[in-house]
Amino acid sequence: MRGQDGNSEKGEAGESIAATYLVGQGFKVVERNFRCVCGEVDIVARDGRTIVFVEVKCRNNRLYGPPQLAVTPFKQRQISKAALVWLSKRKLFDAEARFDVVAIVLHKHDLPEIEHIRNAFELAY
Repeated sequence: MRGQDGNSEKGEAGESIAATYLVGQGFKVVERNFRCVCGEVDIVARDGRTIVFVEVKCRNNRLYGPPQLAVTPFKQRQISKAALVWLSKRKLFDAEARFDVVAIVLHKHDLPEIEHIRNAFELAY
């Protein structure tokens, strides 16, 4: 869960920016904010025939490093488990899938910086 300190709004803005970016890159957004007991996936999209599980990290600055550093091994395991649940619920056992990260740095008076990291990590158990 996101905190009460503005992270919720920033996270939602980041996810909207990421979804718009992905659509502009030719992806089809299938679902946003898939949650299960194992974890959550910010965006599930299709890149051609590949199902892409996208983690979005959004920051106001780089004070604590680039946003993608927040996708820790623990977070990767949570996303992986949620992705397996998503695939299982849809009986897509043999689907080609990958994990991407979209890292966003917001700027008050300028366009956000967007870095799309394809195949950011492998399935983690």
